[in-house]
Amino acid sequence: MKLLRPFLFVSQATNENVNLAPKVIRDLARELKNLDDSPPEDIKVYVNEENFSNVTADIEGPHGTPYEGGVFRMKLILSNDFPQTPPKGYFVTRIFHPNIAKNGEICVNTLKKDWKPTLGLRHVLLVVRCLLIEPFPESALNEEAGKMLMEDYEGYAKHARLMTSIHAMKPKPKSKVPIAESTSVNAGATDDVHTPLMHNTANKDNTLDSGVSVGISDAITATSPTAKKPKGELTSTKSLVDKKKMDVRKKSLKRL
Repeated sequence: MKLLRPFLFVSQATNENVNLAPKVIRDLARELKNLDDSPPEDIKVYVNEENFSNVTADIEGPHGTPYEGGVFRMKLILSNDFPQTPPKGYFVTRIFHPNIAKNGEICVNTLKKDWKPTLGLRHVLLVVRCLLIEPFPESALNEEAGKMLMEDYEGYAKHARLMTSIHAMKPKPKSKVPIAESTSVNAGATDDVHTPLMHNTANKDNTLDSGVSVGISDAITATSPTAKKPKGELTSTKSLVDKKKMDVRKKSLKRL
């Protein structure tokens, strides 16, 4: 039985080192920084600082499509007269899609007749992602996928999901801090802020000795309504009360 293994396309176009104009490089650097600071939904862009003509992006398969649960890598190759001419788009990750050829080439009007120099890389990436949501089988590069999509969508979706499970990368789980962990962290921070008075002597005068701390502790204990008194002290207090009662009784007898 032949095992299917994930693999990446290698296009000769990706090896070209194109000399871009300095102004184009500055504009690209600005746009790439913007893409990094504010990435499009489910799209991550990677930059080759040594070659700005080669832009790599990872696109998460949109929900509700046969590509859900997979991450697909693609490349945009810029020619030396970019942006006057559109970039060439290639899927590096193997995918079963009507508008993506078996060699990874992307067929979309934005990268052909509808291209305008004012369109940026963000627009191109969003169009490619939308292509995963709504393919155009009428202009298919992969005729098998296009025909299957129009005649047997369930069969097309099943095959596309199979290809996704085999070749696509898995999305990284989004980190979430558990509520219990967050609470314990906050509690720890609170404990650090509210330092007991007896131990918070870092900013006090060095002339203060331990006797002051003990005095404060004793004062707090004495004034506390819930503080427990020694057994001997309780006994003497009780005797004093009894003696006062006896004196009052004696005075009352004398009056009689």
